Amino acid sequence: TAPLPWGDRLFATWDVGRPIEVDPTDFGVIGEVGSAATWGPPTLELGGLMPFYFSSAHPVIDPERNCMWTVKLTPNPDLTMQLTVVRWDGEDHRVATWPLPGTLVGGSAHNISQTRDFLVLADSGNFKTDPAEVMGGERTVTIDSEVSLYLIPKDLLEATPSGSEVAAERFAVSPTTGHFSACWEDADGVRVIFEHQDLMDLGWSIRSDDLDAAGHPVRPELAGMYHMAMAPSTLSEVVFHPGTGRSTPTARVRGDWSWNLQLSALDWSIEGLSDPRLHHVVYQGWRPDAVAQRVLAHYRDRLEADPLGGHPAEPGVGALVTFRRGGLEEVGRWEFDDTTDLAASPTFVPRRPGAADDAPTRSRHAGVDPGGHGGWVVLPVLSDRGFRVEVFDASRVADGPVATLSAPAGTTVPLQLHAAWMAPRAGPDLDHERLDFVGDLNPDAVAALTPELRRAVHEVAGSSDRVDAGQR
Repeated sequence: TAPLPWGDRLFATWDVGRPIEVDPTDFGVIGEVGSAATWGPPTLELGGLMPFYFSSAHPVIDPERNCMWTVKLTPNPDLTMQLTVVRWDGEDHRVATWPLPGTLVGGSAHNISQTRDFLVLADSGNFKTDPAEVMGGERTVTIDSEVSLYLIPKDLLEATPSGSEVAAERFAVSPTTGHFSACWEDADGVRVIFEHQDLMDLGWSIRSDDLDAAGHPVRPELAGMYHMAMAPSTLSEVVFHPGTGRSTPTARVRGDWSWNLQLSALDWSIEGLSDPRLHHVVYQGWRPDAVAQRVLAHYRDRLEADPLGGHPAEPGVGALVTFRRGGLEEVGRWEFDDTTDLAASPTFVPRRPGAADDAPTRSRHAGVDPGGHGGWVVLPVLSDRGFRVEVFDASRVADGPVATLSAPAGTTVPLQLHAAWMAPRAGPDLDHERLDFVGDLNPDAVAALTPELRRAVHEVAGSSDRVDAGQR
């Protein structure tokens, strides 16, 4: 799902597995984060070669405790899931885990965030399992209108033996949210910016026999695509008050133009997260060709109750919009007038990263003026005319791109989800113990493979003797 830098190291992260460390120079696989022995029983017993875990597509790197925080999800009989916090110090194959009793999620833990003192976990309620669909029937389950958010003190986790339960404090968030980010400083409360997904149900996909929102047969190339938003998206800031169960909304943006909020670019340095100034958001516009009448029928009542629930007659333009943190005032906008363009996955690149003479204590990945304005927004744009990457001055997005990189000969890219910036380096960091994936292989599953597939496993492992012996 996403690239996650950790200093000079790079990880590939997803909802349906452990994070995987990759070589930042050629993306070769280095090893998974944590052994199955320390992660504990798999989420589901699928009988595959490797244990299966539901996790988070967006773990976080703690710059002060020098660790990675993520989660493991365990299903309940009613198809909700319970959260377990997972902590990895990056040094060997061991992780620490803490079950969080009562932390039920109906969707997933797609995104997690943190402050100096708290982990911030939320139910990403935009994808829910439908038991009837699992058994081969038609999908009828719809997304929630409100989801849970949990705060967990980091000090409490680290003072508790691994494997022991830790209590989390619950809050409510509405509407459902795909991605969110907390301000690092939390002395005055836990301040979170939410990129909500109003009536965007990722449990549904476009089918080849669907009619789109305008009543036309769907384009064949969209079959299998995720279902896009049926209502405009909300951007909000909320302050949560630990120990009280209370939260205070401080800003909210939603309009007839804010369709399909996709992703955002922000300054991920500790300086930028401590005092965020600008937040850059990509909206992909109203996309009637990626909305099915079959799904609209299931949401008719909720759409009719929504003041912005009507649908424009024509596709809407996408936009890169800059908001000032604190009040979410719009300070810059660049629109993509061609509605066949699909801007996706912006990332922030700081100007002059690394310590300088004027700021010797600045972290390596902070720019000269941290906060989301002193640098560049790098934005991929998908188009049938050819893939391109546009670069904007982060402080002057409304001026348009200052540079564009175009793919040769109209080269296209089918889809883009998430991007990240990291400082260049010569090669992978080899100073840490890595997990040998052979140790997590299921020997019974290996033995049941065809000879051809078994040879492929041996080739990846580098030694058939080690695999056949089932070494752990």
